[in-house]
Amino acid sequence: MKHVTYAEKSLLIGNEAADLLMEYAAAVSRVHSSDTVDLKAIGSDGNAVEATFLLGVGAPLMVETASAELNEPDNSGPIEYMMVRLRSLDSRAQVMAVDASEFDEDDFGDFPKL
Repeated sequence: MKHVTYAEKSLLIGNEAADLLMEYAAAVSRVHSSDTVDLKAIGSDGNAVEATFLLGVGAPLMVETASAELNEPDNSGPIEYMMVRLRSLDSRAQVMAVDASEFDEDDFGDFPKL
C-alpha cells in the first residue's frame, strides 16, 4: 500500500495503482492534457472510499510508501484504463518542421498531382 496525497488529503491505495497513477499523471502533463481517474482507496479514518483524481498540468500529486498491512482495494479496472491511455499517449504522432529542400520527390512515391 502507498499513501497518495492530493489536495491536502492522503489516501491508502495499492502499490500498482498508486505507481501507475503517478506515471499516468506525468504523461498527461507532458502532453498538456488532462483526465480523471476513479480509484478505490482507504481514507484516513480507515473507511473504504472511491476517489476521483483530476490529472493535468499543475495538479499536485505525491505517492509515498506506507507500512499499512491492509488488503489493497481492487483497482483492476482503473489500472487497465491507465495502461491503455499510457500506451496511446506514448504512440502519439510527433510532428516536426523540416526544410522541403532536404527531400527528393522520389522519397514519397507516386502520388497524384492536385
